[in-house]
Amino acid sequence: MANIRQNNTLFLFGIVRSRTPLFGLLFLVLIYVFFGDSATLAAESVPVQAANQNNWGAPKVQVFQREGKWIIEGQRNRIELNPSDLQMTVYAQSRTWSMIPSFPGDLIVENSGTRLSLRLADAGKKEISPYQTGFKTGIKIALEEFARKDVKVDVQISLFICLEGEQEELVCELIATEKTATVMECFWPQAIAESCFDYTVVPFMQGMLLGKDWPKKVRLYDTVSYGRGLYMPWWGHQQGKSAMLVLLETPEDGGCRFEHPEGGPTKIELRWIHSLGKLAYPRRVRLCFFDEGNYVTMAKRYRRHVLETGHFVSLKEKINRNPLVERLVGSPVVHTSILYHIQPESSYYQKDEPAKNHQLVSFDERAEQLRQLSKKGIKRAYVHLDGWGFRGYDNLHPDIIPPCPEAGGWEGMKRFAETCDQIGFVFAIHDQYRDYYLDAKSYDPRHTILDRNGNRPHGSTWYGGKQSILCSRLALGHVTKNYLSLLSHGVKIRGAYLDVFAVVPPDECYNPEHPVSRADCLKYRGNCLDFIRANGGVVSSEEPADWAIPHIDLVHHGPYALVPNPGRGPAMGIPVPLFNLVYHDALLLPWSLGKGAWGIPENDLGYLHGLANVGLAYLSLNPGEEELVRVRTMSALHERVGLLEMTSHEFLDESFRKQRTTFADGTKVIIDLDSDTFEISPKLPVVND
Repeated sequence: MANIRQNNTLFLFGIVRSRTPLFGLLFLVLIYVFFGDSATLAAESVPVQAANQNNWGAPKVQVFQREGKWIIEGQRNRIELNPSDLQMTVYAQSRTWSMIPSFPGDLIVENSGTRLSLRLADAGKKEISPYQTGFKTGIKIALEEFARKDVKVDVQISLFICLEGEQEELVCELIATEKTATVMECFWPQAIAESCFDYTVVPFMQGMLLGKDWPKKVRLYDTVSYGRGLYMPWWGHQQGKSAMLVLLETPEDGGCRFEHPEGGPTKIELRWIHSLGKLAYPRRVRLCFFDEGNYVTMAKRYRRHVLETGHFVSLKEKINRNPLVERLVGSPVVHTSILYHIQPESSYYQKDEPAKNHQLVSFDERAEQLRQLSKKGIKRAYVHLDGWGFRGYDNLHPDIIPPCPEAGGWEGMKRFAETCDQIGFVFAIHDQYRDYYLDAKSYDPRHTILDRNGNRPHGSTWYGGKQSILCSRLALGHVTKNYLSLLSHGVKIRGAYLDVFAVVPPDECYNPEHPVSRADCLKYRGNCLDFIRANGGVVSSEEPADWAIPHIDLVHHGPYALVPNPGRGPAMGIPVPLFNLVYHDALLLPWSLGKGAWGIPENDLGYLHGLANVGLAYLSLNPGEEELVRVRTMSALHERVGLLEMTSHEFLDESFRKQRTTFADGTKVIIDLDSDTFEISPKLPVVND
């Protein structure tokens, strides 16, 4: 074979082997002449010391054991793990953050139909080993051989604890291998110990800053991601000038467990919940540590996360895909109705005042009221219309067509829509595709959701009386049916509000004909919202649950959490604009203007919160001069900075009543909630009628 290679090489140079020695010598001389200098130059160009790839981008993190503990040590942060109880401590540059140890009930499993409460640290077999991927470095903890009262539980839990990136954020991942047992809930990593923080920060509705020793009991309205308790899937703590953030990267089946009794302390811990009866997929959370930071720092770190993952869709992008959205910038919101009809089964039914159970205004009467509003100098507005369907607001869904006959039917609704077009108002309808009324034409129990035990939800809270819940897999067909029917009848609707989709946490459905996970539910809700936009409509829903941001242009509320409910009462904790610090330039959000209005703390003027958050203003059908001045002021301010990021929020005194917000163009708004005063800098131009 060597001879063959040599023959081929010589042939390539056009030389045939010769048996004459002189010819061979001549060939060697020619080789030296032609290639000798090149070989010398090549040799001279080789560096004295060969290059290495020691600095190839991997985290500068070491993993080792010392005094019975596992250590993950980076340049900024060090993690110590006690293998016996899985307790972790994070030594950041200027602060120590300790987590509580593993506790009984931090792992809940279902084994042969029985629910068992276990402790992660009690695994009969526990193996810890170094783990690295090239972009994060840490340890893997393999847990198995669980048991409860001599009952073996065949489930394996893998926990990954790693430092990642230049900031050495702590990334924790949980994977369950479910055999004969399945994981229902898991609380890991554990909560931050109460000795390590002064304040807790929670995106509870618009946002809450809660002192550890807050004197009153505080509860979250719900504790699953994407409800009022957690508009956004994160929370954090402040201690002194330092802060830390807990950011759920797989939030669809996650949330928290929250406690704050009278006088405190606060405890909030991560809670992973099953998906259709199993943990099913890896769960991941990121813990970020800030030597100097507060609730604004946390919100901005989360904003970076949604920007980097592509979840953030700005209002400017939404205007590009539907130019109609631009007409809402600086526009007030008019929320009005046609028919409020309350069925006897409803909890709202008024036996003693039956006339209040059926309140009707015709389409033509409402159209005339809008014309009169336009004559008061309102040149643009977004009109949200409740109760336009066959039996009015929150009745007969999802089968609400034809439009209310008592109010003028198809022709009356067409005239109403045409009036909105003529005076420059954007007209959108209220609609609902979750509540499933038992007297709806298409109602069939086979189309409702079922829980794990095969039970069907029932209630009769809302105006329409007896209802269940429509499976989200079936919602889009009804949206398509109704919306296209309105358009085909010549009703010039310019948008739709799909009720509750962006405030109620996602549903599961165990019906074998249409099973749905929580992640599926969000996808199907998103499909409904996207259909409205695809047909030229402005898209809105009730409140700003984070998952819906790519799909919606507008919500109708995003204020603060109150006691006992958002309708009225004092604030829970200290209100802070966490949502707007993340998403101000991604969503249009209106505010009620009155004192103690919906979502406004009872002693606060909603107008001031609306100014500080630079939102849209709600406008009544027959406003007085004071209301008009406030609406014009908010509209002018929104026209200036409604498409810009809120860059900062500050408290200007220890009372937390005087505040300042700052926006990307330098605009600053100062409000004083005790004196009911405000200051805008630079000042707005004088707003004329």
